[in-house]
Amino acid sequence: MQSMSRDPEKSISGRMCLIRELKMGIRNDMDKLMVIRRIQEDGNMNGINWGDETLRTLDSIRKRKPLIHNLTNFVVMNFTANVILSIGASPVMAHAREEVEEMAGYAGAVVLNIGTLEPAWVHAMILAGKSANSKGIPVIFDPVGVGATRYRSQAARDIMGAVKIDIIRGNAAEISALAGFEAKIRGVDSLNSVDEASSIIREASRRLNSVVAMTGVEDLVCDRDRCYAVSGGDAMFTRVTGTGCAASVACACFAAVEPDPVNAAIYALAYYGVAGTESASRSAGPGSFAIHLLDALAGLDRNTVRTSVLVREVME
Repeated sequence: MQSMSRDPEKSISGRMCLIRELKMGIRNDMDKLMVIRRIQEDGNMNGINWGDETLRTLDSIRKRKPLIHNLTNFVVMNFTANVILSIGASPVMAHAREEVEEMAGYAGAVVLNIGTLEPAWVHAMILAGKSANSKGIPVIFDPVGVGATRYRSQAARDIMGAVKIDIIRGNAAEISALAGFEAKIRGVDSLNSVDEASSIIREASRRLNSVVAMTGVEDLVCDRDRCYAVSGGDAMFTRVTGTGCAASVACACFAAVEPDPVNAAIYALAYYGVAGTESASRSAGPGSFAIHLLDALAGLDRNTVRTSVLVREVME
């Protein structure tokens, strides 16, 4: 892939500032069009049309309707189940140790979310994860609040020590605590530090032996060798409980049909971000945003997806 242009008018830092302002809704239509075109040009330099590939994978989800087995927290169960349905997959929330191994074996992907913890659930997550591993079923891990307490951190270590994780989806603080370099990664949610952060997220992927999808103002999806920035979404995501957990189940839906976990996470976060942007434009506040988000995930205009997905490779 060619290196990014260093023309000051087209610099990455300048473009990321435009993205921040676009998200805040304070730029005019011409500015929005300009930043979208620039990022799409960069994202397509390696021959991938990310919007078309996202739609192709979404079509596969809706044709196959994979079962997504969730071992998740009480707070978000209903919302994330509806997100899975809106994307086109089929959710099941099963936590009993007596059935999780069997249920995981039926799934297209398994989600382990430690938002509301207790020992029996941790055990069940390990059983389900091992069952998925034995059958080549992708496992997505959402380390909610890891680092907040010793128990939560130990539970995350226990799960990751026993289960091969395909995608870890978390925010900057969670990825920081999980990978063990909190001081280095603190503040990565700032757009101006995304390119610098990419090398740290790559190292997190190496340490954790997993694809890392770090969500924030601009999302990063990295493995040991590749790193991509995914733009989109809206600040309204931060005002509705469960939107981060919903990003994790979106990754599971796409991973159920896309064998490359990096691509699966990119497509998921890109589609989810476009849905968030569209939902915010129709919403009066957080309550209506949550409803509009489900509607958008279920019925985004294909041309909107094709022209709004913003992905660029971040070079070391």
